[in-house]
Parts: sequence; structure tokens; C-alpha cells
Amino acid sequence: MKRIINIVFAAMVLTLVPTTYACAQTGSVGHIETPKERKARLEREAAAKKKRDQEAAAKKKREQAAREEAAREQAAREEAARERAECEARLRSCGPFSEGLARYKDANDKWGFIDKTGKMVIPCQWRSAGFFSKDLGGVMDANGKWGFIDKTGKVVIPCQWKYAESFSEGLARVKDANDKYGYIDMTGKVVIPCQWKDAHFFENGRARVMDANGNWHQIDKTGRIVE
Repeated sequence: MKRIINIVFAAMVLTLVPTTYACAQTGSVGHIETPKERKARLEREAAAKKKRDQEAAAKKKREQAAREEAAREQAAREEAARERAECEARLRSCGPFSEGLARYKDANDKWGFIDKTGKMVIPCQWRSAGFFSKDLGGVMDANGKWGFIDKTGKVVIPCQWKYAESFSEGLARVKDANDKYGYIDMTGKVVIPCQWKDAHFFENGRARVMDANGNWHQIDKTGRIVE
């Protein structure tokens, strides 16, 4: 009889083991998880994990974007500081200003123009440069010829003269290949032929010029000797 009781008790324990395991998985006391419920639970757990992974990836992406933005801002600050230092250096070494621009020579002995903040507005690419007058500035190209550019750096009067001076009263003194002086207008047209040994700029409608014999004269804007 005792043997029979032991067998029955063992069978009851074996019957309770799956129930206890299922209860441990579901958290429900006395409930056995069905295959359908188990599938639903696993799907919920998978969905929750996917959501956590997505949130972690999004957070990582935001952090990376923030680091990149901070790096860009730092680079911009450093570039601005470098530009300010360069502008200050240019202002200390540039020539006098004329019509808001000053000529500036870089480390390669090339000339350009800066504004009053020290910002480079016309790149240093000229062998020499004069001053701006009436929105035109004289420049010398790599071949040693002078012409004129506007304030954007565009060549408006080709570099073809041995020398060219800034405009005064609408005319600029130029020297040709024969070392003779004459005058051009703001379109580059020769209005007073190159025939003078020396010449000065126009003032009050007149300019002093020297003839071949070394005599000085006064001419008007047509080139006529008036004194």
C-alpha cells in the first residue's frame, strides 16, 4: 500500500512540473501558456527589442550629428579668427586707400586690392598696381604692360602700355613703347597722341608736358598747347 502511495505522489509531482514552468514564463499563477500565447509573447518581446534598437540608433545618430555640427562651428570660428588675423595683417602693410580700396602685395610679390576691413576683394595676381580713380585702377601684367581694371577685378582697358597713371579729370597719362607720353580716356581711347618726352596729370583742365627739346608747355584736353 505504501508503495502505491509513493507511485501516485511521484506522478502528481511530474504533472505539476510543466505547470510550474509555464507559470514562471507567463507570470500567471496556475496558467499554462498555450502555443498561441507564446507566439504572441515572443512577437511582443521582438517588437519591444526592435523599438529599443531603433531608439538607440536614433540617439546615436543625433549625437553624431551634434558632434559634426559642433565640429563645423569650431572650424567656422577658427576660420573667422584666421581671416580676422589675415585682414589685420593686410591693413598693417597695405598702401593708402583710394575709393575704398588699397593695393596690397602678398608674400609672392603679387599685387591685389583689399577693402577697409582688410578683406581681399581683388586677388593678388598683378606684377604691380596703382590707385583707383573713377572706379578704375591701373595694373601691370606679367609682361610688364599696364592697363586698367574695375572694382570687380575685370580688365576694362587692356594691358598694353609701358606705363599708365591713375585717371585725373577723365584722362590718364600713358607711356608707349617709344617712351613717349600721351593720354587716354576711360574707354582706353587715345585722345592725346603719345608725343611728349614727359607729362603730368590733368588739373583744372590743363596738364604740363615736355617736348623733345626739354621745354615745358601747358596743354588742354584736346592736346592743344595753351601756354
